[in-house]
Amino acid sequence: MIRILIVEDDENIAKTIEASLSIVGYESDLCDNGNDAVRMACDNPYDLILLDVMLPGMDGFEVIREIRHREIPVIFITARQDVTDRVKGLRLGAEDYLVKPFEVIELLARVDVVLRRAKKGETKLVFRDIVLDLDRHEAEQAGENVVLTPREFDLLAFFMKNVDIAISRERLLAAVWGYAFEGETRTVDVHVQQLRKKLKLKNFLVTVPKIGYRLENR
Repeated sequence: MIRILIVEDDENIAKTIEASLSIVGYESDLCDNGNDAVRMACDNPYDLILLDVMLPGMDGFEVIREIRHREIPVIFITARQDVTDRVKGLRLGAEDYLVKPFEVIELLARVDVVLRRAKKGETKLVFRDIVLDLDRHEAEQAGENVVLTPREFDLLAFFMKNVDIAISRERLLAAVWGYAFEGETRTVDVHVQQLRKKLKLKNFLVTVPKIGYRLENR
């Protein structure tokens, strides 16, 4: 299980990040100051740290200096937009720099990229006889290659990361297509139908009335 330390002194932002990470199955701990962040990072085997720059006690730059020996990937999250600060953070060893305000989907995408770069994220997803290789962007069923469009692949990956969870069409659009969609959600239905057909998922990728879809492991 991926475990992430969230270092953020704004409680509302910290809780939002925590809830967002839980959507994709990541566990997280919260910390609201630099001194505790150093202690927690040294005492626990975190896979990633989301680190605010402006913190009580040590600031984010001081924190990353203190924990550099732990070799834990760090993404800075800050309201500062100054290029000098970004360069400073990256030179100190941060993997990425995310400026507030940001969309949840952007946060999750950057977390996924950094974890993969550190070889700690999932590189393969398995559901029954279906295997998705996320690095190679290839799908197999019962050992046979299945040709999926890029959007079909991403949609299936999202379902496979959220097995047995009812997911609305709007959430699918935001997670896979990358935007908040207003109006017609038919595009999701079309892609779901294609997945059912190509991968024989009629009895597993089920419609949830008035909500959306659920990939059932039964």
